[in-house]
Amino acid sequence: MLLPSPSAQSLLEARNLSKHFPGVRALHNVGLALHRGEVLAVIGENGAGKSTLMKILAGVATPDSGEILLEGQPIQLGSVRAALELGIALIHQELNLSDNLDVAANIFLGREPRRFGLIDHRRLQVEARPLLDQIGLDCSPRTIVSQLSIGRQQMVEIAKALSIQARILIMDEPTSSLSQRETGQLFKVIKDLQTRGVSVVYISHRLGEVREIADRVAVLRDGENAGELARAEITHDNMVRLMVGRDLSQFYVRAPREARGPVLAVEGLCTAAHPRHRLTFSVRAGEILGLAGLVGAGRTELLRTLFGIDRPVRGLIRVAGAMVDLRHPKDAIRAGMALVPEDRKEQGIILEMAVGENVSLAGLKREARAGWFVNRPGEKRFADEMIGKLNIKPPNPRQFAQFLSGGNQQKVVLGKWLALRPRLLLLDEPTRGIDIGAKQEIYRLMEDLAADGVGILFVSSEMAEILGMSDRVLVMHEGRIHGELRGAELSEEAVMRLATGGAH
Repeated sequence: MLLPSPSAQSLLEARNLSKHFPGVRALHNVGLALHRGEVLAVIGENGAGKSTLMKILAGVATPDSGEILLEGQPIQLGSVRAALELGIALIHQELNLSDNLDVAANIFLGREPRRFGLIDHRRLQVEARPLLDQIGLDCSPRTIVSQLSIGRQQMVEIAKALSIQARILIMDEPTSSLSQRETGQLFKVIKDLQTRGVSVVYISHRLGEVREIADRVAVLRDGENAGELARAEITHDNMVRLMVGRDLSQFYVRAPREARGPVLAVEGLCTAAHPRHRLTFSVRAGEILGLAGLVGAGRTELLRTLFGIDRPVRGLIRVAGAMVDLRHPKDAIRAGMALVPEDRKEQGIILEMAVGENVSLAGLKREARAGWFVNRPGEKRFADEMIGKLNIKPPNPRQFAQFLSGGNQQKVVLGKWLALRPRLLLLDEPTRGIDIGAKQEIYRLMEDLAADGVGILFVSSEMAEILGMSDRVLVMHEGRIHGELRGAELSEEAVMRLATGGAH
C-alpha cells in the first residue's frame, strides 16, 4: 500500500484539505497527487468525501483549510470559471444539460462562436461534429437533448468537457448510465486523452472498470486518506479492503426460501415505447426477479408502465390475482405496488426536505389526522424506525436529504415505500452510484423483504448484481422479453447472448 505521493511529475496536488458542513466532517487533511497523462481512480464508500474533494478541485466548493498546487505553484480555485481557465473540468454524475437545446448548443453553452454579435449556429454545428465523432456519439449536433436517452446525454456531457481542451478531466461516475458499447467507447476516449498528456481523475463504484482503466487508485474512507494502490496492486480484494476496512468474503448472501403464488401476472402487455411487442411474465411472492438487458431494451419503460406512470397500449395486469387498471401511480399504490426509480434525485426524493419528511411522504394521507393534518408524532416515530432499520447516516430525521450521501439518499427512498408495506417492489437500478457497503445493505434488505413474502422485480445493468441477487432473470432485447434464465443456466455469457439478440 502506498501513501499519496507528490513528486516532480505531479501536475496537480492537494495538500491537507479539510471541509466541514453543518454536522458533517466531509474531509480531514486529505492529500492527493495527480501526474501528467495518468488515470487516477478515486474510490470509497458514499460519504467518504470523494464528491466533496472533486468539487473543491473543480472550483465548485472551497476548502476550510489546505492548499492546491498546479505544476508546483499554489492556486486559488474560487469558482468553476477559474478552474476551467486553468484547464480543470468536472463531469458531474448528475446530468447538467439544458434539455430544450440541441446537442451543439449544450456543448458550447456560454462559449458560443459569434458573428456580427449573434450566435453563429452554422459554425456551432461544424465545431460540435468532430467532438461527437471522437466519443462515438452517432447523432446530429442539431438533435434536441431531451430526445436522447440518459446514456447518450451522458456522452454529450463528456463532449462538453472535451470542448474546452481540458488538461485535467474529473469524471464522477461517468459510466453509470452508459451501455457496454458506450463504456467501451469512453475508455477509448480516455486512452486517447492520455496519449495527448491529459490527466484524468476517475470516480467509480464499478471496481471492474477501475481495475481496467486506472494507473493508480486513491482510496478515501470517512473523509480521510485510506491509502493508495499502484497499478500492479489493483485488485478487487485490495480495493474493497481499503474502502471498508474489512474483507467482504460473502458479498451476495442468499438464504434459501420458497416462492409462493404470483403477486404480479402480466399478459400481452405492450408499452408505449415498444407498442408492437407483447410482454407476458409473472413475479411470485417471495421471489427476486431480475430484469437484464442493454440500455434502450425497454426495462425502465416496462417498470414505468407497471406503476401507472405511462399508459399501456394493451394487455392485462393482475396483482395478487385481481385485475387492475393502472391509469395513474395512485392506482398502482392502491394495488400494493411501489417503485424506486432510476433517478432518485429527480423522481425519488425531495432534496430540500428533511429525512423524516421524505420517509413519511408516501403515507402522508393515510396517517393524516382528521384526514387533513400531518401527523407529526407519527411521522417522527416512523422516521426513527426507518433510520434504525435501514442504517441511514447520519441518524437525524431533521437532516436535509441534499446533505446525505447517495447511498443514504437511496435508503430514504426505500424507507418511504416500506411505510406502505408493499406486496410488489419495483426497483430500477437500485444500487446505481452508491458505494460497495451501501450496496450490501440494500441486497440484505431485498433478501429480508423477499423472505417476508414481498415480490421484487428489479432492473440492473451490473452483471454481478443480476447474477448474484436473482432467483430468475428475464432478458430484454429491443422491447421484447428475449429469454428467461434460472439456476444453472444463469451466466454472464448467457445473459449477454440474449441481451444482444442471440439465441437462448
